[in-house]
Amino acid sequence: MEKQKIFLWAIIGILLIAVIYTVFFKISSTGNSVNSGEIDTSDWTENEIMNYEMHGTIPVRLQGKIAASSTGTGMVGGC
Repeated sequence: MEKQKIFLWAIIGILLIAVIYTVFFKISSTGNSVNSGEIDTSDWTENEIMNYEMHGTIPVRLQGKIAASSTGTGMVGGC
């Protein structure tokens, strides 16, 4: 009976450590701009940035990359 309790607590401890590690890893990896909900516009033209800010449209050349890496629909405000 005593060995079963030790085994049970060992399993609980391992699961707790695994959960803490997973949570810490998730939090530390959210520094990525895609995970924070922001889109990197550093290589966009001024016209593309204006269209994104005013209309929420993403340039056609980037729609596949951004749609695959984010959960949004590609529109910021949407009409």
